[in-house]
Amino acid sequence: MSCTVAIPSSPVFSPSRRPLSCKATSASPESVSVSSPAPPASTAGSPLRPFSLLRAQIREEASPTPQKSGSAAAGSVLKRRRPAPLLVPVDGAAVAAAAAAAVAAVESDPRNEVEEQGDEFAAYCRRGRGRRRVEMEDRHVAKVALGGDPEVSLFAVFDGHGGKNAAEFAAENMPNYMAGEIEKVDGGDIDQIEGAVKKSYLKTDEEFLKREESGGACCVTALLHKGGLTVSNTGDCRAVLSRAGKAEAITSDHRASRDDERERIESLGGFVVNYRGTWRVQGSLAVSRSIGDAHLKQWVVADPDTRTLLVDPQCEFLLLASDGLWDKVDNQEAVDIARPLCISDDKASRVDACRRLVDTAVARGSTDDISVLIIQLQKFTGSS
Repeated sequence: MSCTVAIPSSPVFSPSRRPLSCKATSASPESVSVSSPAPPASTAGSPLRPFSLLRAQIREEASPTPQKSGSAAAGSVLKRRRPAPLLVPVDGAAVAAAAAAAVAAVESDPRNEVEEQGDEFAAYCRRGRGRRRVEMEDRHVAKVALGGDPEVSLFAVFDGHGGKNAAEFAAENMPNYMAGEIEKVDGGDIDQIEGAVKKSYLKTDEEFLKREESGGACCVTALLHKGGLTVSNTGDCRAVLSRAGKAEAITSDHRASRDDERERIESLGGFVVNYRGTWRVQGSLAVSRSIGDAHLKQWVVADPDTRTLLVDPQCEFLLLASDGLWDKVDNQEAVDIARPLCISDDKASRVDACRRLVDTAVARGSTDDISVLIIQLQKFTGSS
């Protein structure tokens, strides 16, 4: 008879929970046979207990059968579940009220409609109603006795695009730059005066770009200096002179559709394309010169065109306006509308003339911001 003998003092001995039997008819306590070939289960006191737990953990991790909730064996790996999305209830009434409040704030902004007048000028500006404009982007300047010099006056219209930033900055700072440059001019030399105006434009552009703000601005300025009138522009703001009732355009709009402007831009490596019926620089901006517009500065320059003329008795008034007017009203028509109210010495009449021009453009469908500034030139002929 063959049997397996387990010595009680052996490290592999462990009392089994299963009965042990020996195939012999007579057996002693020292000679017994295991009825099952399977290895005995380990108990808490066995030296093989750690290995049994390790094998059990490996089997559980390898098993494809998911563990039931609340009955997972010790040592099993639990997977993290993504938390349920947080749902925030939306109060439709509150959203509508906030939108209405925002619209009301825009509509009540005092800059939506600006009126200013003096002995020598009148100005009227109105915010456009198109494309849900959120702010007035036009600005204007009327500085009589610029820099404290009674013989120097500056008038200007600034038409912002892409926001009010550039127009607002130019209106606040260009007069100071202009006054400083004019002080350097020796006498009334025309070339020096025009050079001072150009430096003021470029200085305004340079300082605005340092702020790293978006947007740009077109502008037109009129500098009255000891009987001379120096008119400059960048972009599509325009100056029109009434000379004995005849309209005379003093500036030419800087639009991407101009042949000379397109050639200049292409010579610098840019391009001009027709997008939705409008010629645009790099397919973006319709004007080819402006203050600001940092992303297009390689092609859209701030260098102004400038023209100087003497104010004679036939020069009745000068009309400066943003393109919101000129897109709907031509030069001669603008003079014809304003002249009956501008040939008198009544300040209120000049304001009415500005209003009438704006109303005419709006009635014809203009949705742009519109700024109109009328300068009574005969008030300055005594300075010549």
